[in-house]
Amino acid sequence: MKVQLSVNGREVEAEAETRTLLVDLLRDELRLTGTHVGCDTSQCGACVVHVDGRSVKSCTLLAAQANGCEVTTIEGLADGDQLHPLQAAFKEEHGLQCGFCTPGMIMSSADLLSRNTDPSEKEIRDWLEGNICRCTGYHNIVKAVQTAAKQMRD
Repeated sequence: MKVQLSVNGREVEAEAETRTLLVDLLRDELRLTGTHVGCDTSQCGACVVHVDGRSVKSCTLLAAQANGCEVTTIEGLADGDQLHPLQAAFKEEHGLQCGFCTPGMIMSSADLLSRNTDPSEKEIRDWLEGNICRCTGYHNIVKAVQTAAKQMRD
């Protein structure tokens, strides 16, 4: 079937089988490999993207379900060469180690900050509950979200 969607502000039309997951369409057809596949069971959050402005795990959404939607991936978060405040804060605060979970963490955090411009540490930790990092203790990830939130408010 044909799937039409806006990806990172660009209109896209692609052929997809009815069982094709959004993450596979993004990675395999559109070559947007910043969205990672970590578990295929919706537990790790490495595949989080925004669909119509809300974070979703793209390994649990069929591409056909995103037909007509606006999708933003980690590649579309920055403004050209200007990093999004979350991307810059993750770098500044050492909120990543291997980087595998980072795109999902950032996309989930961006959704949180669109809803709550000044989240507490507990609110950040609760929001990121569906995102797993196997390298860190989450301290620097939370710190990065707090730093970005402050920068985005100022």
